[in-house]
Amino acid sequence: MILETKNLEFHYPDGTKAIDDISITIPEGKKVSFVGKNGSGKSTLFLLLNGTLKPKKGNVIYGGKNVDYSSSGLRDLRKKVGIVFQNSDDQLFAPTVYQDIAFGPLNLGYSKDEIDRVVNQMLDHFGLHHIKDKPPHHLSGGQKKRVAIAGVLAMDPEVIILDEPLSNLDPVGADEILDILNELNDLGKTIIISTHDVDLAYKWSDYVYLLSDSRLVDEGIPEDVFSVDEQVRNSALKSPFILDVYRELEKRWLATGNKQPKDIPELVQSLNSIDLMRVNIAPEVAVGECVNLGVLFGDFTKEGLYEAVNSRVLFKNDDGTAVVELKRRVLKPGAIYVYDMDSFDKDEFDKIVSEYDINFIGAMGKKSKDIAESQGINVVCNSGVIDKSILNAITGSRCLILTSSGMVSHTAKRVREYIQNSGIRLIFSPIGKSAAELDSRNENSAELEIEQENELETKQES
Repeated sequence: MILETKNLEFHYPDGTKAIDDISITIPEGKKVSFVGKNGSGKSTLFLLLNGTLKPKKGNVIYGGKNVDYSSSGLRDLRKKVGIVFQNSDDQLFAPTVYQDIAFGPLNLGYSKDEIDRVVNQMLDHFGLHHIKDKPPHHLSGGQKKRVAIAGVLAMDPEVIILDEPLSNLDPVGADEILDILNELNDLGKTIIISTHDVDLAYKWSDYVYLLSDSRLVDEGIPEDVFSVDEQVRNSALKSPFILDVYRELEKRWLATGNKQPKDIPELVQSLNSIDLMRVNIAPEVAVGECVNLGVLFGDFTKEGLYEAVNSRVLFKNDDGTAVVELKRRVLKPGAIYVYDMDSFDKDEFDKIVSEYDINFIGAMGKKSKDIAESQGINVVCNSGVIDKSILNAITGSRCLILTSSGMVSHTAKRVREYIQNSGIRLIFSPIGKSAAELDSRNENSAELEIEQENELETKQES
């Protein structure tokens, strides 16, 4: 465990108990959410975790050792455990964005050349070069949040703590921050957030701590914590919206039972999809047996073509007909490709869009969106890009996700997990000249995927 507390207690000077006997363990490299209503103790706990506050009782443990509250000990801790406050204005104070990001490395004793290298790396990574000389208080909420995260990341901490990271952000800005957090996590950082947004905690987290009235109520994977409705309600919270929808569908026999979908693709996958048709069958075919009808449904979706195969006989009529349940499969599977915008080449990109018949483009991350806008790329999705790409690919679309750096591996992980868990055959591959180094674990290049797809279509047509 990288960060722990044991029997932690904290009282404010007026006697208010903000933290009451809390013991937690944070595994390295995980995404962890502390969930609770306002005033439940989340922000105070975070200030204890990075040594800003000292507990009245109990211990904070980092890397197996109790925190040293001397000046040098706290400086070492804050280099390893960075915190981003809920209100970015509380954190940004330098005259310019450049100077704000440089503040941490400067205090750590970096040389001028090293500071310049680190700050420019952060400006590039977060798409902030064009505002590096602006005063932070002139920025938008999303820009301020990116500058605050960049300032913490410039010190290269092992753990990044964010207090309500999506507060006061519009949907696109919130998605950009989540992209950043997912990328940092894929690069090995432990990410801890506080939130009262149960939908965010349920979908995003590897592990959840539920707080109420300064105490720890429950902990575990999101599916377990949020499945106990009573304790969620008693904590002045609500069930995740997607779970409520699923439960209503389940009551009506419209969804497969005993599932806990965490996002829209998983919800769609849980739906019972039954198509019935009255057909002629041979007399020897019994109820429960399957017949191959070879029926094509051109109107089922505009982007894809489906064939009914192995349709199960549910009921036989005396006139030689039967009611069958159609089992559909896609004749032309959809595809999701990911393109690294760090290596953007306009001629290569235009060729890819044409040759791979791309009809859906989404952009993740500020840098990718800025490049796409400057190059006149028709981006149709800039929020919830991975989920929407999966949903479009299921119906036969050819999707291209524009992203950069560590988000390539995050995208690959999400899409491959969906393909594996759902059993739906989708084509997926990084694409472009940098594809091989972006995904060395991928056994098949995008070109090989296209060859395999063409072979499959040829066999099906014959």
